[in-house]
Amino acid sequence: METESEPYVRLSTLRQLHQVVADLNTARSLADTLQTVADGVVAGLNYELACVNLVRPDGDLVVAAFAGSTAAEALITGRVGSRASWDRRLSMGSTWGDLRFIPHTEGWVLMDDDVPQWHTDGPAPRFEDEWHPHDRLYAPMYASGSGRELLGVISVDRPRNGRHPGPWGQEALQMYASQSAIAISNARLRSNMQRALVRLEREQQALRASEESFRQAFEYAPSGMAIAEMGGDQHGRLLRTNDALCRLLGRPASVMRRYSFADLVHPEDIGTLLRTSAEGGRAELRLGRRDGTYVWVSLRNSVVADTADGPRFLLTHVEDIEERKRHELQLAHRASHDALTGLPNSAELRSRLSARLCERPAQAGTATATAYAGYESGGHDGGYDSARDGGYGPGAGYESGYEPGHGPGHDSGRDSGYESSYEHEHGFGFEPANGAGPYDHHVHIVAPSSGEVDDGTKGLAVLFCDLDGFKSINDRFGHHTGDAVLIEVARRLTTGVRDGDTVARLGGDEFVVLADGLGAADAADLAVRLRNAIIPPIRVDGRAVRVGASFGIGWAECGMTVEEVLNSADQRMYIEKRSRAKVHRRAG
Repeated sequence: METESEPYVRLSTLRQLHQVVADLNTARSLADTLQTVADGVVAGLNYELACVNLVRPDGDLVVAAFAGSTAAEALITGRVGSRASWDRRLSMGSTWGDLRFIPHTEGWVLMDDDVPQWHTDGPAPRFEDEWHPHDRLYAPMYASGSGRELLGVISVDRPRNGRHPGPWGQEALQMYASQSAIAISNARLRSNMQRALVRLEREQQALRASEESFRQAFEYAPSGMAIAEMGGDQHGRLLRTNDALCRLLGRPASVMRRYSFADLVHPEDIGTLLRTSAEGGRAELRLGRRDGTYVWVSLRNSVVADTADGPRFLLTHVEDIEERKRHELQLAHRASHDALTGLPNSAELRSRLSARLCERPAQAGTATATAYAGYESGGHDGGYDSARDGGYGPGAGYESGYEPGHGPGHDSGRDSGYESSYEHEHGFGFEPANGAGPYDHHVHIVAPSSGEVDDGTKGLAVLFCDLDGFKSINDRFGHHTGDAVLIEVARRLTTGVRDGDTVARLGGDEFVVLADGLGAADAADLAVRLRNAIIPPIRVDGRAVRVGASFGIGWAECGMTVEEVLNSADQRMYIEKRSRAKVHRRAG
């Protein structure tokens, strides 16, 4: 069973997967690409053995690369299995998306067919999802397009954790196989184009034949291709685009010749484009479609000469990576959000809080970080005044530096801006169209005064919430009811805060609210409102249950660490809980 409840494990796996996928495009030849595919399974997907079987022109599959065992590599590399035997394997067992899993209880019939095999004997599984040495897991690689032409099959063996891969591992292997198919197709395409370019440079007589070969590779490439001018007044202007690029951007070739990539790129990605070198540069950015939308693409540049001494042109390979970006965003969201409630998890909470803090403390004379005790629902005089300046209400503003859109259940400031993680630091060879880009600056945060008189200071309040009576609900009615209570509490907390605030689940029955731009009284009122929202009965399967809540209010301030901020609020929460120890709330 995968430990998918541990976000740091999934983040580490995601980083490894991102690295091995990036490595696929660094290989110079098809053979290097195939070996990189096999090595990536062992290095990034936690399998001990990996084999890449490539479809030959006659349809049979040859073992083209092996990783994990030099003995096995020497034994089966270069051996061929018939297409009929492979088709049989890919129709047996269980289907996991595009993957095919054949357990040892069914795979014994394949022991004597002509597909090259390597396995070791081992004991029978001790539990249901334990990996058996005769288990088989295949990841087919299909070419892009609707035809789903089979390019090859990745076979893997011996997961390092000794268990069948769960949904996380299955999705990672499936996405890796998809990216491997693209890398193999691109390697073949690059190989064909390099041979055409060599012929163009070496023999003037073969110029027309080479041009035709290049034209076909260019025009009929499954991904976008473009040729642009280099140097002069028209530097960067598109001279020629293939049909795939025209379809991708929804613009005819005649219209495309009016533009350069600088005219089509998303405004936020212009810096990435300008930093991408002309020779061998790569970048991932967004290009504009005719309908006004943008599509994520991967650009790969190379410089070609028209003749031996003729002008040079920029050849750009444009690959549609919208689907991969979407998958990466989904994986990143799963790693940073709680699976039960959908709220940001502990790691994401600490990340957001850390982004607001710096090591430099506030200047002398400013208020120090102060923790305020929580308030009971009936212990605060007067109603909540949402019209108060800086108050916590629908019209309340946000302090500078705190990004609106960090909603409790989602993070629009991070999800929609995920492109920044993929920017490359190489130049594109185009001159900047305007001045320097935006620069980052830090707005220091301070805490309100700890005195009885509100000095009007607004700060970043950290409300630590612990549910009262939740354990008895779990013990009495079971975890199903407990989970339903946590989901409903998360919903009520989400409803009770502004769009720019963060509601996170720290773990168990503990939640944390980050609310910026509040004074001491505002934070106290907010704690009262949230507690009153939690107290009403929660109906689960026709039964009404109740939980209470203890709140501790702390304040984040530059010069403090994340743990110091959270511990401060946590301590104030326990002070409040002890002060109300005589108050008992009975679940049910």
